[in-house]
Amino acid sequence: MKTAFLFPGQGAQVLGMGAEIAEALPAAAEIFARANDAVGFDLSRICFEGPAEQLNTTTISQPAIFVTSAAILEVLKTNPATSELKPDVTAGLSLGEYTALYAAGVISFEDGLVLVQKRGQAMQAAADATVGAMVSIIGLDEEKVNQLCGEAGEGELLAAVNFNCPGQIVVSGSKAACERAEGLAAKYGAIKAVRLEVAGAFHTEMMSIAADVLKQALSDCKISEPSNIRIIANINAEYYETAEKIAEGLIKQLTCAIYWQKCMERLLADGVEEFYEVGPGRVLTALCRRINRKIKVVNISGLEAIKQIMGTKARA
Repeated sequence: MKTAFLFPGQGAQVLGMGAEIAEALPAAAEIFARANDAVGFDLSRICFEGPAEQLNTTTISQPAIFVTSAAILEVLKTNPATSELKPDVTAGLSLGEYTALYAAGVISFEDGLVLVQKRGQAMQAAADATVGAMVSIIGLDEEKVNQLCGEAGEGELLAAVNFNCPGQIVVSGSKAACERAEGLAAKYGAIKAVRLEVAGAFHTEMMSIAADVLKQALSDCKISEPSNIRIIANINAEYYETAEKIAEGLIKQLTCAIYWQKCMERLLADGVEEFYEVGPGRVLTALCRRINRKIKVVNISGLEAIKQIMGTKARA
């Protein structure tokens, strides 16, 4: 039976994440301590105590989610009850793709964290230099969303960029175009349009400055060739075959659309039966159920979930 580990992206952060896990499990505490050393400030304190406004910024939430996911992963790897639980394939939503690469052994924890930190800073800087936004359109298919973008864009940048699950597509572009899309969504039959709490127009050409910064950061990072554990790419739902392709995919990811639904459908088609969401929140668990009700996802986001899976695996 094939197993996939899934890792959440930006937006999954929640105040207090990782606190109970780090307090109860030394393996998790060590990851948070290593993270503080790598980023040069007390990232764990912000995860555990906040303030929420700081945790929710692009520059902090990205490394915070990466580290919390990695801490849970470390517990699973080092605890005798769960050490045999290994993925055949990993996948991550946008930012989560970095955790997927770390889990597959192609980048180190420190390199992954520094990359994610630089990515968050670069995306914030690109957002500050432009006036962009993102809106989640609920209840429309791709064709209708493209029609909506065509009308709401009025010559400004507006495109469908996150294909999360049936009936949930996120559009991204200039702030004015996003505001028009919100107003016009009902005309096209949308159930609702929800403005996302993000700094700018992610996954569009407005992030091209950030892509240039990330390209430089990646050139300083050692990426190993993929081997036993496969990693599926957000940008095309294909498996990464080489280290070079991984670097290309991570750069392209900033300015191109994310095909999460297609990634999950590809994994199902390739025989994956067990899915584990590893990291804060339940976003991917919810998306998977909407993509295909047959998908069984075990959510491992907190201490109780970890204890439960340890008990299950110990009895197996």
